[in-house]
Amino acid sequence: MFAAPEAVVIHDGLSKQQKIEILRRWEYDATENCVAVEEGMQGGESYLLHRILLALDQLAGSIDVEQIGPTKQHGIPVSAVRSK
Repeated sequence: MFAAPEAVVIHDGLSKQQKIEILRRWEYDATENCVAVEEGMQGGESYLLHRILLALDQLAGSIDVEQIGPTKQHGIPVSAVRSK
């Protein structure tokens, strides 16, 4: 539905929590794509994950990199996103 993470941030019809949830799901998908590319599959834009994380930072506050999981996907738990 959204062409870019930045479009989620500026969308007037969504609450802050809805925007964060959309971006978190998009972050998961982008992370999975990065892992697939790393494992030899053809993939898309690696810069997308960076843009998603910047959008999440703008909405939710800073991301505590010490909380990033040890998995290959480096998923970001809810506890790592600090509220503004």
